[in-house]
Amino acid sequence: MLPRVFSCLLLLFLIVRPAGAVTFEELNGVFEIPIWADDLLWDDDVATTSARLGWPEESMTSTDSSYRKYPGATDAVLGARPYSLALYGEENRPTSLSMMFANKGDAVELVSGAGDLKAKREQKKQVKDFKVAIQKDARTLSTALTSLLGPPTADRFGQGSQTRESVQRWNWNGHAILLAAPRDEYVALRVLPLDIADAQGKARIPDAVLRERLLSRVEKRPNGDVILKDMPMVNQGPKGYCVPATWERAMRYMAIPADMYVLAMAGDTEAGGGTSVAAIVNGAREAIVRGGRRLDSETGKPSVRTVEKYINRGLPLMWAMYSMDSVNADLNSRMGQRKEMSDPEEWKKMIEPARKAAKKIGVDPGQGHVCMIIGYNEKTGEIAVSDSWGPRFAERWMTEEEAAAVTQGQLMAINF
Repeated sequence: MLPRVFSCLLLLFLIVRPAGAVTFEELNGVFEIPIWADDLLWDDDVATTSARLGWPEESMTSTDSSYRKYPGATDAVLGARPYSLALYGEENRPTSLSMMFANKGDAVELVSGAGDLKAKREQKKQVKDFKVAIQKDARTLSTALTSLLGPPTADRFGQGSQTRESVQRWNWNGHAILLAAPRDEYVALRVLPLDIADAQGKARIPDAVLRERLLSRVEKRPNGDVILKDMPMVNQGPKGYCVPATWERAMRYMAIPADMYVLAMAGDTEAGGGTSVAAIVNGAREAIVRGGRRLDSETGKPSVRTVEKYINRGLPLMWAMYSMDSVNADLNSRMGQRKEMSDPEEWKKMIEPARKAAKKIGVDPGQGHVCMIIGYNEKTGEIAVSDSWGPRFAERWMTEEEAAAVTQGQLMAINF
């Protein structure tokens, strides 16, 4: 008969296996989604991975891609309800997964009507519920992962004091699984390569390399359009995250790792949405500086003359403006015609009524918005804007006069 102490140690060894002994099939089973096709995710084809997961394409550039799904109430990952599931890739290979559970954006409806007391009461209840759900989801995910991979280690992830997270970390076969649950913010689960997790997400591209890359993205079309290619798209979903989503796009474009949920935390975004630009500037600045970049700002109207000096260097602008339904309807109605535009002089005549009508545009202070300026056309007197609402809104054009009518007078660019 085995001594009692030896028997207990043997039983413990049989129950708690080394994480490396866990198979990818077991891990897929616990996650409840087929993340892995074998023991290593990072050498898979990213499009094949997204198809296996059923997450639709969100963005595709010449160097990177993203796929995002906003699941329904019946979906489950690790026994909890996910609100956003995202896969990121570079050079056709997966680079990370980001899964968001209870959070102040997706779990709370955005209330816009000041007099809608019923909606405000419902929002207050949702805020209370999501704060409880954060604690519950964090426990559920931690328990599920610990049951298979063993106890986690404590770690930190992210650059900048306001964008850094305290995380629980599990390592498995070249993968780091990080669980973050900042108080009253969100529950995030990320799967990353070990070296990225060890570097706490830090990435730096030399200025000379980035400068060359940015200049290669400036596209000059025969019709006079000067537009920035390879702008990543981030679909903010139904929540009011236009500010953090736009900042994520701009930061990723400039090779600075970013996540709209983390930026919403740094920018003190309200439940359901609504972010102070000044707050997010303060929250994101450190991460931008640590990435070797700086923030430039412009005040005034976004004229072609103002815009071109940035676009010609491959730099997009983040623009604070007012987004009214009537203006959006006008821009959308012109999109089809403009795609066929080959003669800029003829097009300039066609949009003259819109140019004159801009003088009568009345702004709604409750429709504050941030989007990106990604191009201009000197011949037609237009600027190109890009909204974080999905691929259909990646490129729209408005006249200088329309831009002047809806601007909040603030433009920002990440520079170096």
